[in-house]
Amino acid sequence: MATTILGSIRRDMEQDLRNLNRAVVDGTRDAGRGLKQDLREQVISAGLGNRLARTWRDRSYPNQGINAASLVWSKAPHIVQAFDRGVVIRGRNSRWLAIPTPQAPKRGVDGKKIHPGNFPESRFGKLRFVYRPGRSSLLVVDGVRISAKTGRVGRQAKGGIYTKSGRLKSGVTAVVMFVMVPQVRLRKRLDVKRVATRWATRLPEAIDDNWRGSPATTR
Repeated sequence: MATTILGSIRRDMEQDLRNLNRAVVDGTRDAGRGLKQDLREQVISAGLGNRLARTWRDRSYPNQGINAASLVWSKAPHIVQAFDRGVVIRGRNSRWLAIPTPQAPKRGVDGKKIHPGNFPESRFGKLRFVYRPGRSSLLVVDGVRISAKTGRVGRQAKGGIYTKSGRLKSGVTAVVMFVMVPQVRLRKRLDVKRVATRWATRLPEAIDDNWRGSPATTR
């Protein structure tokens, strides 16, 4: 009789241990997924877009049950860190930073994000540097046409920008393509630590929720 009781107790304890291990694994996984989702929502709420938000990923490691872990990381850590800390961005080798204006094309000749190095001069003409003491300098293109209907910048006028009499051709103007600044400061827009700390405190609750739903606690 005693052997039967001890065997039953041992089986119950082993089942409880298996359920505890599973609760830790599932709770840790749920906390990791919750952290990832909240970090994604924080990025979107900060106005940084879905693309950056989707760089947050998570992975669960069951390990030996009670040693389970979840890893949450971003595939764009430098960008996230910049908005998490608030940093000053300076041009390389003390040069200018070129910030595209709304009139500049979105992509350069190589299909990548526009910058002075890949600017399509064959379409708009050469960029001209305009230095303005005490103010932001500019990179402009001369002799382009702007559509009266759409307001878009068109190709550079053929045959020069002046008429034979020396007057500027009708509908032809200079357009600012880049604003040149020595540095820009990114204000802090994310708080990764706050979200991570919140989910760290929720981890015991997540484990407990899975423990309560296990067969050992519902029988």
